[in-house]
Amino acid sequence: MSARGAPRWITTGLSLLAGQGLLAAAPESTSRGDSPLSEVQITATRVAEPIERLPATVTVVGGDSLRDRGAGDLRTALALVAGVDAPPGGDAGPASSVPSLWGLHEFDAFLLVVDGVPAGGAFNPALPTLDLHDVDRIEVMKGAAPVMYGATSFVGVIQVVRRAAGSSDQQALISAGGHDSWSGDVSLSLPAVGSFRESLLLDGQRMRLSDPRAGVDAGHVLYRSSAPVAGGTGTLDAEFTSQTQLPTSPVIREGMTLTTRTALDANFNPQDAGINEQRAHLTAGYTRAGAWGEWHTLLSYSRSTIHDLRGFVRPQLAIGADGNNADGFNQDRTLEDAYFDSYWRAFRVPALDVVAGLDWLYGRGSQQSRTFAYVAPLDGAAPAPPSGARHIDEINELGNRRNFAGAYLQADWKPNDRVAVMAGARMNRTREDQVSSHVDTVDSANNLQAADTRSHTRGSGTIGVSYVAWGTQNSASHATVFADYRNTFKPAAIDFGPDFTASILEPETARSYEAGLRLTTRSGRLKWNLEGFRLNFTDLVVHQLDVNGAPILANAGSQHFQGVETELRWWVTAAVLLSGSYSYHDTRFDRAVSVESGNTVR
Repeated sequence: MSARGAPRWITTGLSLLAGQGLLAAAPESTSRGDSPLSEVQITATRVAEPIERLPATVTVVGGDSLRDRGAGDLRTALALVAGVDAPPGGDAGPASSVPSLWGLHEFDAFLLVVDGVPAGGAFNPALPTLDLHDVDRIEVMKGAAPVMYGATSFVGVIQVVRRAAGSSDQQALISAGGHDSWSGDVSLSLPAVGSFRESLLLDGQRMRLSDPRAGVDAGHVLYRSSAPVAGGTGTLDAEFTSQTQLPTSPVIREGMTLTTRTALDANFNPQDAGINEQRAHLTAGYTRAGAWGEWHTLLSYSRSTIHDLRGFVRPQLAIGADGNNADGFNQDRTLEDAYFDSYWRAFRVPALDVVAGLDWLYGRGSQQSRTFAYVAPLDGAAPAPPSGARHIDEINELGNRRNFAGAYLQADWKPNDRVAVMAGARMNRTREDQVSSHVDTVDSANNLQAADTRSHTRGSGTIGVSYVAWGTQNSASHATVFADYRNTFKPAAIDFGPDFTASILEPETARSYEAGLRLTTRSGRLKWNLEGFRLNFTDLVVHQLDVNGAPILANAGSQHFQGVETELRWWVTAAVLLSGSYSYHDTRFDRAVSVESGNTVR
């Protein structure tokens, strides 16, 4: 069956800011009130590269812009980036969000990177524990990054770059809001000892929503250090987050609209519902420059323990044959990630910059879920009973282990002041092993066990070109046109839900085409970017509902996304920046597969 999605029109924002706005350059090279400088990014190339010569769309949001706008969440932080939205909430809880890039609105379709490390590793972006305090800048790259990040990057990369050790503001902030909400943070640059630099960040929050039973309590600490080591620079980061989310309840859809039989803010969760997470993260890095180039190495490990207790009212909104109208789960899960990356940047050949490296991403996760049924008052006036009073109907367990490895090479050739060609290739080797079990406490004849393994060896790559069509790269007024092609794949997402998952889904694949224009004029104070894109998708992993209304994952056939996006920034004065963005997205399903209430529809 072929279906056509309605064209999607998005105006992502128009804002008048005093200060730096979306200006971003190297952290030490800009201060509030400076003239616009050449923007620099590292997401597409791993090394600092001016955006003007890049054959891809990258937007940089400066840290001062985040603080000017009071951006404490991803949606506010990226509000002025064309075509990007990150509405809060989602299946991961009220502290999370579901970013969309190029019109694709799925929780796992992009890669979240924090200081060069994939946050969430081989599984899903660690959005609930993402902290935006003491940020230097956020880089947003549209489309896949098939060379530098291999099988984990698909429709885009959002990289959060925090301030380096010893460069934090010496400040303490506290804020308060409605629904008895507050937050506070302290950022310190500790006294330097010779060339040894240290920073310490402490922050916490209490957030409550219009539903008094929903919100977030969180505490976070980050320590960063750097020092000269063996002729280079070594870094060490240690981070810990403790978070409790009080979940909301989704509103049931009836046809094409939301039901009117329940209140929008009704909470159907059990009385003792909550998502409690403790996450520890350690990262060590080393950089050394030599006559022939630079060597960069990074090693990271994180571990999260999560207790997740939630419930969902059934789609029928009626008491079933078992005398209940809702189903819940009490889950314990553990997630571990390890990441290693080492690359060499060679730049001795004139006009040619080469990056070659190896990386390895490891993930191990497990969950045990106890499911139960209960009665939830549909008017939401009174809380549902606690889970401890309910009979355990099923026990589902899952263990999953992933190994993603790759070797990559990317070259940036600039034969003259107008032309830049970037090409890269990567060989990916992925392996995934999974075991699962289902115990029916009512009838043991329904007990199940399953095991599955998938491995893939596949290449991915990119090629692009940019051309300075008017002026020169360093002139106050110039225009650059660019185009690129990217091809990549990604092993299917796994959300560690409470259901029995017998098999591993098919990997997702994508091919994208992009072309655009960057214009700088009015002595560098007016910048306008325009791009068009097309993204062809196969086996996209999406959230569907099982027969009980609980979320599950499924492959959704093939689709393509296309559209146009534009951004405008005008420094009216040295202290005033006018920013605006607009996008048009058109999504079409070429071959659709959907799961509705447990039934597959094609």
